[in-house]
Amino acid sequence: MGHDDNRRPLASRDTGWARAVARKLSAAAITPNQISIASMAMAALAGAGLWLAGTADSTSRVVLLLAAALFCQLRLLCNLFDGMVAIEGGKQAPDGPFWNEFPDRVADMLIFVGAGYGVDAPALGWAAAGFAVLTAYTRELGRGCGLPVDFSGPMAKQHRMATITAAALISLAEPLWHGHNEVLVLALGLIAAGAVVTVFRRAANIVRALRAP
Repeated sequence: MGHDDNRRPLASRDTGWARAVARKLSAAAITPNQISIASMAMAALAGAGLWLAGTADSTSRVVLLLAAALFCQLRLLCNLFDGMVAIEGGKQAPDGPFWNEFPDRVADMLIFVGAGYGVDAPALGWAAAGFAVLTAYTRELGRGCGLPVDFSGPMAKQHRMATITAAALISLAEPLWHGHNEVLVLALGLIAAGAVVTVFRRAANIVRALRAP
């Protein structure tokens, strides 16, 4: 994990439950890098659940969608606690910056590509994944130019995870209107489009800042 200035501002970081869990993890023989790696496992399970739910029968589909929503949120919890254990727990490692960033990009791809194949729209899944990675690239490009880290949306990581989690849960009600996967298709489209807006917004902020006298 990097310096405090490079951390995403999260209200949950200051909650009592998060600090309590972080203290327990810090006291255990668990490293921030291991938590970061675990986020990829959570994302793989979420992506697999979304993929398999696309062709599952009604009962299995409910279980798979609930599991996918759960593992998406567990992915975010891993993202929260790796930083807290590193910074607040004093367990920063020399290779921490790599493990802070790389698993996040893999996790985005696993979830959105899995969802894309599940709804029989792989191109849409890959588009959402690709633009999600591009948002992070643009953020890091700005930091590489010596600018403050830009976590602006509208489809930053927490927004993407909220969207796909909500879509998985709303999809549970699709039998009520005889739908099938339309909610997830819409969510992937929103994520891809929102990520494009985010990329252009962050890119414009970089150019504006670099041109400022």
